[in-house]
Amino acid sequence: MAERIRSFGLKLFRSSKYLYKTQYCRRQNLSQDIRHGIVGMVGRYVILYYFRTPLVRISKLSNETGCEILAKAEFCNGGGSVKDRAAYYLIKDAQEKGQLRPGGTVVEGTAGNTGIGLAHMCLALGYKCVIFMPNNQSQEKIDMLKTLGADVTLVPVVPFTDPNNYNHQASRYAESLHNAVWTNQFDNTANRLAHIETTGPEIWQQTDNKVNAVVFGTGTGGTLSGVGTYLKEKNKNIQVVVADPQGSVLYNWYKHGKLERSEGSSITEGIGQGRVTENMKGAPVDDVFLIKDKDAVEMTFRLLHEEGLFVGASTGLNVFAAYQLARSMGPGHTIVTCLCDTGQRYYEKLFKKDVLQQKGYLENLPKIYWKYLH
Repeated sequence: MAERIRSFGLKLFRSSKYLYKTQYCRRQNLSQDIRHGIVGMVGRYVILYYFRTPLVRISKLSNETGCEILAKAEFCNGGGSVKDRAAYYLIKDAQEKGQLRPGGTVVEGTAGNTGIGLAHMCLALGYKCVIFMPNNQSQEKIDMLKTLGADVTLVPVVPFTDPNNYNHQASRYAESLHNAVWTNQFDNTANRLAHIETTGPEIWQQTDNKVNAVVFGTGTGGTLSGVGTYLKEKNKNIQVVVADPQGSVLYNWYKHGKLERSEGSSITEGIGQGRVTENMKGAPVDDVFLIKDKDAVEMTFRLLHEEGLFVGASTGLNVFAAYQLARSMGPGHTIVTCLCDTGQRYYEKLFKKDVLQQKGYLENLPKIYWKYLH
């Protein structure tokens, strides 16, 4: 164990050429927000605890492919995930529009991570946070939301077209309250703006303007669309690639122009989609990869085993797609993806041997990784 800790420390040290460039990515508008009192405490909180995350080199995969496979360590954000960026922008947007006043209530439908980001912000600002969440999400996320003071309502999993979908329930609940806002992460393009103004510039700076491709799984579409929009403005030749899980429509949408779900379902949380959200509309997508669960899960354990990175299956999907893209592009390219959050949020769902066996993933997982199961 001591050797693994030492190895991970060396990884961060060797990534310092990417890590320390984050100091140049402090968005000018953030300081303007503070000076003009637009977001008050949020601005100070964000500068201290959010954004400017490290860019970590995935060493074994990079050496194997001859590409630089890099990943934004978004679990370093204050709320522990990439969704913290959207959470800040969604609250800021509501404040600027006069939809949210002191003592108000923030309502959102979420698979968990956006809710956790919002709950952190609400605690800092004195808002109440109410979350509507599908009942198939990890218990760890539910417990964390409750610990952060959020009111959590679990609802059955139904399509977006059903009025009982968790997003529609969140919208109706917000409408029933005084001084409340449904932040609407899927269709509020303040989400996309977060990545145009922070994640995209950080990647551009941290790679010395040499990034050749980015690849992300999408749920709301904010990260991929925002980063892709910013980077395409810098260099139109940068490839923007969607990593789509089983059961989502985006692979068939971008490949065939049809909103048809791919076969199967996925263990991943918060990514994959049954429609094209407002945040995804107009996204400059060049290609899309359909990633099977067995590949996402195996990569999740490979990252733990080889790189000392304890992450969730959405990150495994992202990194497998980056690995696949590196092999197709050939040596000499720089590819960036995202480490969405940590594996701690999926411990019961992903790191339990009996659960993986029940879901049919264990038989495809190399036995060298079984030692990480309990």
